[in-house]
Amino acid sequence: MLYGGSHPSTNTKAVEGVRLYTIIVYDVGVERVNRVRKYLRTWMEWVQNSVFEGELTTSELERIKHGLSKMIDEQHDSVFIYTTRTEKLIKKYVIGVEKNVPSQII
Repeated sequence: MLYGGSHPSTNTKAVEGVRLYTIIVYDVGVERVNRVRKYLRTWMEWVQNSVFEGELTTSELERIKHGLSKMIDEQHDSVFIYTTRTEKLIKKYVIGVEKNVPSQII
């Protein structure tokens, strides 16, 4: 079951156009991993095995949640979605190798 309505920290039914910094972490059956990863790569940056992050509009996030709910087996798989208004509100510490460093093109 994907949550999103009753708890204030997971409510994404906000004003359209608002961008949310989003982290998605998943643990799905091996037969669904490639499909989920490919789907999320169309929307977000891959940063670690089973972890994606990026800025999304509220409507994009709703589309992703709907798409994921069709792909996963809700009896065995799990998807965690964390959102905040901006990446600046999160301190990120990496110990060891950062698997996918976003390139900054000037």
